[in-house]
Amino acid sequence: MTRTVLVTGVSGHIGARVATSLAADPEIDRVIGVDTAPPPSPAGEDGAVLGRTEFVRVALRGPDLVKVIRDADVDTVVHLSLVSGPGGGRAGGRPAMKEHNVVGTMQLLAACQRSATVRRVVVRSTTAVYGSSPHAPAVFTEDTMPVEVSRHGYARDATEMESYVRGFARRRPDVTTTTLRFASLMGPGVDSPLTRYFSQPVLPTVLGFDPRLQFVHEDDAVEVLCRTARADHAGVFNVAGDGILLLSQCARRTGRPVVPMPSPAFRLVSGIARGARLVDFSPEQLSLMSHGRAVDTTRLAAELGWRPKYSTAAAFDDFLRSLGGPGELPRAVVDWLGHLVTGR
Repeated sequence: MTRTVLVTGVSGHIGARVATSLAADPEIDRVIGVDTAPPPSPAGEDGAVLGRTEFVRVALRGPDLVKVIRDADVDTVVHLSLVSGPGGGRAGGRPAMKEHNVVGTMQLLAACQRSATVRRVVVRSTTAVYGSSPHAPAVFTEDTMPVEVSRHGYARDATEMESYVRGFARRRPDVTTTTLRFASLMGPGVDSPLTRYFSQPVLPTVLGFDPRLQFVHEDDAVEVLCRTARADHAGVFNVAGDGILLLSQCARRTGRPVVPMPSPAFRLVSGIARGARLVDFSPEQLSLMSHGRAVDTTRLAAELGWRPKYSTAAAFDDFLRSLGGPGELPRAVVDWLGHLVTGR
């Protein structure tokens, strides 16, 4: 039985939703949400959005986490405190991102390893660990090795994090360890490089490429995280909505104009957008926009007896319904984008 759950990253949208959902379960005695700051609350009160979740302000890299786990007799840990971009709501850029993701995960797992009560650990990861490459297979399974291992960014962090999780699972075979590799999240409450990209008035694309994309709706992400927090499902699982969308299909759904441009120009525009804090595209996300990625979710359905409610297309359409109109770019910006494409 799940009695006391600790959820990391509750200042984030998904972390707050998972903690709130678990706290509403009458079979769970306590839910403890930890983060360096509470989630924003409409009422303006720290932690009010979390329901009966007990919020504790603590850093993963600090010594207080061991005490929290020990004193509360935590039996289930759901690790959602991951930063997917150098901004990520935290100062310090890429070094701070790596410190938080990799070292923070290592410290959390060390605290779990020393605990006499922890019996289940659920870790949020990403399908970005497979990479995006012209030499990649059409569909990745959980056992597929990446053709090209990322050397930077979130994908690199996730790869290192998963290696620590595997080490923890070997040292503590009595603990059920679950790793969920999520496709790109979509939904009205999701703020990510991809949702920001599709929210722009004009969509630059890489000339000659039409990548395959997969999405998972935020509701389904919360559901699978709660399911694996309540019951033992050991192993690694891909999580994505059924089907795929080509980038061109996504663009048509948005109703926004598309500007195809050569790869160097696309990277230049992405850099300018990143500098203007419009879209924070990392190198692995730029690769995704060229080569795409698709994963198989058969193992998830077989193990949990559950499939996401939203398909990839339905998740994207629900996100689009939350947007306003496409807006307009200044004429000078449109002309400049045209110059990049035509060279005139």
